[in-house]
Amino acid sequence: MKVVNLDNPVTSEWLAEQGLRLDASPYLSGTLEVRKLLEGMPTVPLQRLTTGRDGGIFKGPQSSRVYLNDPEYSVPFLGSKDMLLADFTSLPRIKKSDAISQRLSYLEVKPGMTLISRSGFYAGRRSYVRSDMAGIWSSEDVLKVEPDVNKINPGYLYAFLASHFGEVLVRGSVYGSAVKHIEARHIANLPVPRLGEEVEDKIHSLVEESAHLRSHFQAGLNKATEDFFKSVGLPGLSDFRWHGEGRDLGFEVYELEATSLRALNFSPRARRIMDRLSSVQHRTLGDICANGQLGSGVRFKRVDASPEYGVRLVGQRQGFWQRPEGRWISPVEAPTGIFAQDETVLIAAQGTLGENEVFCRAAFVTGSWLNHAYTQHFLRVVSGSSEVPGAYLFAFLRSEAAFRLLRSMSVGGKQQDIHEVLRARIPIPIAAPADRERIAETVRQSYRDRDRADVLEDEAIALLTTAIEEAAA
Repeated sequence: MKVVNLDNPVTSEWLAEQGLRLDASPYLSGTLEVRKLLEGMPTVPLQRLTTGRDGGIFKGPQSSRVYLNDPEYSVPFLGSKDMLLADFTSLPRIKKSDAISQRLSYLEVKPGMTLISRSGFYAGRRSYVRSDMAGIWSSEDVLKVEPDVNKINPGYLYAFLASHFGEVLVRGSVYGSAVKHIEARHIANLPVPRLGEEVEDKIHSLVEESAHLRSHFQAGLNKATEDFFKSVGLPGLSDFRWHGEGRDLGFEVYELEATSLRALNFSPRARRIMDRLSSVQHRTLGDICANGQLGSGVRFKRVDASPEYGVRLVGQRQGFWQRPEGRWISPVEAPTGIFAQDETVLIAAQGTLGENEVFCRAAFVTGSWLNHAYTQHFLRVVSGSSEVPGAYLFAFLRSEAAFRLLRSMSVGGKQQDIHEVLRARIPIPIAAPADRERIAETVRQSYRDRDRADVLEDEAIALLTTAIEEAAA
């Protein structure tokens, strides 16, 4: 429940500005409060700081999508939830000839843009386009804000839109009941404060350095997975293309056992992956985790708490986001198993078999993410062997080959799970000790870069917040 801020109460003047609306929404959202705060300092409407198509704040047309898998004929495609991801490796891909056509070519994102999700549950969330995101297209559900670099620094504009002030103003423009929406015209006159060249340059530099480190994070993970398969003598699996393997039609299976009778668990394509992994020196996942953990988290009752007394609870969807969102719960009222050990690999273990669902995708817990709690829906993979670090395991488990192998081990009805016996049999190729340590260190450095990127972005937003509050005082 929202309550009015007694330090800044709703006045009759606010009622008049809103056409005497008597519903609480426009007054308790904080939008008017922020606008009043910004009135006491120099501001410029957003539309006067942007450039490009439709003035620099635009979305795409609704269009049919033809999804492909071959990188030669397709381009990565961002939807309103995909723009929140930390790792873009698993993005869906749409037909390249459609993407570069005159009708859709302008939907390619450009470094320095701020992306704003404009419809549905995710409406109002923001993301910054890094240099390594060039060549990615976005859907019609994403608003693109293209700054005029002659008028404003891209990093500074993003920091404002990502700050509390920007969030309140952007979300205050959301309309609709069942399905939320934001249109370009709703944020065109959003007031952007001008804080002086020195402050704005500093904020921009922090955001750009943060974006650079996020690019390093992505490149590091890709490098670690490629290095893994090369080091174990299976370079072909680093660019594995499931759909290029042919469909599983009319196959026979012999020597069945009571473990499973489900056809999916005997997929010929998945068995070929198993055979290739077993052809080199390996240990099973169950053996590696014998003295660690290979099971789901604990089930527990959620007791909500304020952030100063609670911990953030991360679910399967948010576990793959750049910055997690979620409810805060009391750790005192929950078992110790809600946290994850350092270098735990979390695998989304409940879900459906949709191509773009997170079910069977792997995430890695280290650094600042050790402070979060995690739901029981994650399969926790904790190495019990010092010779096989969790970071080394993750380099494999995040791969397309491992993802497809885990998917083939599905059990259940509407909501799938990963078969307890079959997952323990997954062969994990074992590289030479020096290779294992190098691969693990590449993963660790990637996550140090990610944590540092978060710190720099937080510094940028804190600097902006302080400057606005001081200017408005």
